[in-house]
Amino acid sequence: MTAPAVALVSMHTSPADLPGSGDAGGMNVVELAQAQALAALGQPVELITRRQDPAAPDVLELAPGVRLRHLTAGPPQPLPKSEIDNYLDDFTAGLAALDGYRLYHSHHWMSGMAALPVARRRGVPHVQSFHSVAAPIGSPLGRGEPPESERRIAGEALLAKDSDLVVAISAAEARTVIERCGADPDRVSIVQPGVDLELFRPRRPGEKCWPLPAGRAAGDAGYLLFAGRIQPLKGPDLAIEALAGVPPEIRPLLVIAGDVAADFAGYAEELRALVDRLGLTDDVVFGGSLSRAELAHALRCATMMLVPSHSETFGLVALEAAASGVPVIAASAGGLREAVVHLETGQLIDSREPTAWADTISSLLRNRKRLERMGIVARVHARRFRWDEVGVRLLSIYRELVERA
Repeated sequence: MTAPAVALVSMHTSPADLPGSGDAGGMNVVELAQAQALAALGQPVELITRRQDPAAPDVLELAPGVRLRHLTAGPPQPLPKSEIDNYLDDFTAGLAALDGYRLYHSHHWMSGMAALPVARRRGVPHVQSFHSVAAPIGSPLGRGEPPESERRIAGEALLAKDSDLVVAISAAEARTVIERCGADPDRVSIVQPGVDLELFRPRRPGEKCWPLPAGRAAGDAGYLLFAGRIQPLKGPDLAIEALAGVPPEIRPLLVIAGDVAADFAGYAEELRALVDRLGLTDDVVFGGSLSRAELAHALRCATMMLVPSHSETFGLVALEAAASGVPVIAASAGGLREAVVHLETGQLIDSREPTAWADTISSLLRNRKRLERMGIVARVHARRFRWDEVGVRLLSIYRELVERA
């Protein structure tokens, strides 16, 4: 399949946004990396997103063969995720005014609800990737994200059943879209993400460590790193409570890197209050959102990476930590079981009790040789995940769908 371009649709967040800021996260990294991998294989790609800035150009060249297109749908400003689906019809109209795509690949449910009807009118295939699936109303966070819209759960079921193919990021996500959303197993494919092995790499001998925020200094125990959107689903509260259970004589700093999404505006203050209540004011640093280069630098200097999410379809940051030679302590949830090899590249914890996390962290801090071995194996594990191979797999899927159509 050659030009015209494939459309990768991302309505609620731009693939060019900084991960960890607002609603941007691993999905943004995956979309942009997939587009670049496809373009490297000669397949032009357009990333299509909602305009969040009135000054943003209609089309922006991000890399050879990769263009970012902004569509006006609602006010051209950042909006809480819970409000964006009010402008689905506007975004659909903007997509319908564009021509020349031979395949639409939607990321997240809002994108699919906008793109699926356009693909059907054009008579071209529609591929859906969810990256997260909403938990049923009243369910615990371990079952997925809270639905930001009453339309989300029904929309995900429709997309799972009516799209030509669902591309899941992990076996855990594939199971969810089949069992909960009703997808036909024969129309679900798993394409795991890759990792930039040059950007995310182990620390070199003599390399300076990442400068901690606010001029803080890490002691002999170094620092633990949490990186992600600051929201309850990601579990930063558990990371803080676990730190409180680590004996003071071996307790490292905890660096919390990430930004607060508009739908959780007060959550950061709740975390700061928790830190003060637990007497950890001198032990926790809030670092804000980091650029990709800053995250890579912070990772390779970390002692351990903490991923205490209630739910993850994969957990890309765990893979980036592994590529950096850093052991990952993660919740035994969803795709994290595929990103982390238990007792080899880190540890999976099947408990949300802070004492269980504190005990694991303390045990590893006291066994530096074991930590070092885990970091070495983690890098080997991460080399299995390559973006160029992701591009080859996606292009094969796209060609098959287009030929069938």
